[in-house]
Amino acid sequence: MEENPKDYYKKIENELNQNIEPSIVKFLDYLIEHAYSLKASDIHIDPLERGMMIRFRIDGVLQEIFSFKKSFHPEVISRIKILCGLRTDEHQATQDGRFSYNINEKNIDIRVSIAPTHYGENAVLRLLADKMENFTLESLGFNENNILKIEKTLKKPWGMILATGPTGSGKTTTLYTLIKMLNNKEVSIVTIEDPIEYNIEGISQIQINPRTGLTFATGLRSILRQDPNIIMVGEVRDFETANLAVNTALTGHLFLSTLHTTDSSTAIVRLLDMKIEPFLIASTVNLVIAQRLVRKVCEHCKVQYPMTPTEYQSLSETFPKRILDQIKVFYRGQGCDQCNQSGYKGRICISEVLLVDEKIRESILRRDSSSQIKQIAIANGMTTMLEDGLQKVLKGITTIEEVLRVINE
Repeated sequence: MEENPKDYYKKIENELNQNIEPSIVKFLDYLIEHAYSLKASDIHIDPLERGMMIRFRIDGVLQEIFSFKKSFHPEVISRIKILCGLRTDEHQATQDGRFSYNINEKNIDIRVSIAPTHYGENAVLRLLADKMENFTLESLGFNENNILKIEKTLKKPWGMILATGPTGSGKTTTLYTLIKMLNNKEVSIVTIEDPIEYNIEGISQIQINPRTGLTFATGLRSILRQDPNIIMVGEVRDFETANLAVNTALTGHLFLSTLHTTDSSTAIVRLLDMKIEPFLIASTVNLVIAQRLVRKVCEHCKVQYPMTPTEYQSLSETFPKRILDQIKVFYRGQGCDQCNQSGYKGRICISEVLLVDEKIRESILRRDSSSQIKQIAIANGMTTMLEDGLQKVLKGITTIEEVLRVINE
């Protein structure tokens, strides 16, 4: 991609204004390569009343890239449908598909969702690399204390490890990292996913397909007959899957999965809400990881500035005073070409790791609330997500605005 992106999009716009038909094939190729170069996770193609807007999700935040004339929109959507093998004559139903794209001899899997909206069909393209990066718990952002807790739990041959957080909080990447740490020729690892986001050699990965009856629950039943040591299920979302999960962990398997809850202690209560017996939860859950992704300050344009008394007063209502008192200066990015003028480049997780020990088990059996479980965990040495975020602000890794943004999502 040699041409300047702004110049290229302007050229397309000029061609449209002159009623010249630009190459749809080249345009979509350029769009994918531009998104890939910016490390965007998604491309959003949205129809407007009088135009079409292109946005990229970069480091978890949508950024507008360019807008075009409305006449260009149907052709772009048709080209995407052709690549996915979808119906080009269907405009009133949702359609999902995928296709592969090669960039510099690297295969990129692109998952596509098309839906009818008021002004026409929109398209969202999710870019998935063919191989997972060489992530470690440290590079993901886990502090030393949390890494020790996780490594200690991974040595147990059975039980449950749960990752919690909203969509886009990095739960799946964390689970993949744990799976890679566990992967060796002496164990059988099977995963059930929707979709399979990264291919890992030596692991049996199953894609769910509700149309053929292959769900998380039915898939879990089937793979138990394949003598696995370690099982990863994409998400525990109902009683059937949750019940199978705890029984799987109870019968000598290490079980990893995700839950959609706000923090680690709420994950325990969520399982209780799913009608799982407290003694089963207390007996099987070993560890709960709650996390969010915050954008990192761009190292190329990072500057520091002092905290004002007004800022201190405002932040003291949210953050612990003992940590806030350690911060003398804040850091932020001024915006440069390296970070696309955003002041941020890359992401890192802030997390809390709840280790289920004897006191937590007693609390579960008593059916304590999530706040009571959290207080016991903090008394036992758990660092909350808020505190972990503040520690990263203290080190100049992220900004206070980012921590507040993701915590309040």
